[in-house]
Amino acid sequence: MDIEYKIIYSKRKSLSISVERDRSIIVRAPENTAPEKIDKIIESKKMWLYGKLHNTQKYSTAAEPKEFVSGESLMYLGKNYRLDVVADDFKDIRFNNKFIISKNCQPAASRLFKTWYYYKAKEKIIPKVKYYAKRLGVKYNQINIKNMQFCWGSCTPKDNLNFNWRLVKAPVSVIEYVIVHELAHLMESNHTQEFWNIIAVQIPGYQKAKQWLKEHGELLEIDL
Repeated sequence: MDIEYKIIYSKRKSLSISVERDRSIIVRAPENTAPEKIDKIIESKKMWLYGKLHNTQKYSTAAEPKEFVSGESLMYLGKNYRLDVVADDFKDIRFNNKFIISKNCQPAASRLFKTWYYYKAKEKIIPKVKYYAKRLGVKYNQINIKNMQFCWGSCTPKDNLNFNWRLVKAPVSVIEYVIVHELAHLMESNHTQEFWNIIAVQIPGYQKAKQWLKEHGELLEIDL
């Protein structure tokens, strides 16, 4: 099996391999790492990569986009809430155990919900990042809420923490797992046993959150 992959060089000290949810393989390597060395490592990981690439739960493509009509449901913090489209004329999204939008705003519903989710993501995620960073005793540069493809969060070589705004649709336990996962990379760049031990101390039973993302992660992308 020939394996195609992309290499991202940086000032990191060790090499890591990840399979993104679009089935692309990303190798993050220290500067000046010889391509031959990377090829050898990829070859040694061939069976592991094959398993990741054929994980149908993780890479399901059966999801369909939502329709913004009364009776539809949208996710927020792990729960589905009904959408009501009403005749009243107002421009924002109202939320009180259900979503409410004006019929006049239906054509712009996708944009309105993206904006609503984005600001809710900032409201929910940023304070939790600060809280767990203090508990872990780590320092970061910036916290960014972004439109990320095939990734729920990332920790950059410059210690910037990035989080996908769609993550705010997930249960709080899943959000906290992703946050601690990225903060742990400030202490350990690779997914070593020490890395998972760091997460386990902060998020006991984190495996449930990790499994939820594998099985239901696509639901976070259906709505918008």
